[in-house]
Amino acid sequence: MTIAKVEVERFSLTSAKPFEAIVTGIKSAIGQPDMVNFFKETRATNSFPDLERVVQRGLGRTNLMLFAEFDLGDILRRETGSRTPKIIRLVVGNPLIMKEMIKHVPDAGSYAPVTVLIDERPDGVHISYDKMESYLLHYGSAEALAVARDLDTKITTLLRECASSSG
Repeated sequence: MTIAKVEVERFSLTSAKPFEAIVTGIKSAIGQPDMVNFFKETRATNSFPDLERVVQRGLGRTNLMLFAEFDLGDILRRETGSRTPKIIRLVVGNPLIMKEMIKHVPDAGSYAPVTVLIDERPDGVHISYDKMESYLLHYGSAEALAVARDLDTKITTLLRECASSSG
């Protein structure tokens, strides 16, 4: 049995924009395929080019898609009968990007697709993302790290764009 410690870097920012505007902004930039149909279609493909076409159809302008959305605040709101807290976890990625990391570092599959956490607090809306590069750093694969850095740039650029008051 092996236990390894993985130090993770968290990208965080706080925005004065409304919670709903940030969530809408992020979701409008990523594809939102019907995941049941998406996985049915990917399993039905007979070649990698066919699989790529299915994936490409599911991607948004950022070359990413939404795999799942969890309204983490829902159970808390139900408990209190309040309209707060607002906390959403978006699971975001691209199977083709994941493939590139996983072929060099199979453990990357533990970390991808990635999570974006959006939560409203008294001082604003907090947006957090755990950087893929930090997950993969200790594996020592230059190839996987290059893909991870590119993914981190895509996600952090999107989050900055959606959090900015001019965006």
